[in-house]
Amino acid sequence: MTRLLQRFSALIVFGLSIATAPIGSAVAQTAPSAEDLATYDGLLAAAALGDIARIRALTRTGADTNVTDRHGRTPLMVAGYRGDIGAAKALLVADADVNARDSEAYDLITIAAVANDLAMLKLAIDSGGDVTQITSPYEGTALIAAAHLGHVEIVRTLIVEKAPLDHVNNLGWTALIEAIVLGDGGMRHTAIVEALVEAGADVDLADGDGARPLALARARGYQAMADMLHAAGARP
Repeated sequence: MTRLLQRFSALIVFGLSIATAPIGSAVAQTAPSAEDLATYDGLLAAAALGDIARIRALTRTGADTNVTDRHGRTPLMVAGYRGDIGAAKALLVADADVNARDSEAYDLITIAAVANDLAMLKLAIDSGGDVTQITSPYEGTALIAAAHLGHVEIVRTLIVEKAPLDHVNNLGWTALIEAIVLGDGGMRHTAIVEALVEAGADVDLADGDGARPLALARARGYQAMADMLHAAGARP
């Protein structure tokens, strides 16, 4: 168990940083804690250790690939938090549910999107992952989470895979709005606004208070975003 805790120590820090992030799509997402890891056995422990041989041995003898911990995380999700492509592939070959959601409604695609893990995201998509799935306590999508966090290549990949551009979460925000109101106005978030606009996102879809993307960008002094939205015909 000591080895298991050591292997996950960095991810625990990552999970805490996500848990204390500003309000938005990824705020409730956490990696397994030390307390969680202490309870793991079977496939959950094998996934946490990245023990591919053990994963294969257990699945050959009928272990449940979708067993969950107390927070509804499956072994595949645990591998996702580790960024362990090998372990994830071994679980997917054994029919792990790529679209399973944990107790906070996060799936592997959204875990990969939040972690900015393009390889894991592509593996999930290639294995039947649903980029349209509603995830998180905010009833958002992986695209909204990635736009919020400034993960440009994740956003571009999800756009290509036909993630819903104009989904509105229960905060009243789309991916475009989150890139503006939760972004920093820098190059990454500006590139995401550009990608969403070029893909056909609705530039006039307002937030819950009736503020449109152009007005939101101008209010924050994000001139490059505002110019881009204005050129796309957005209304103030």
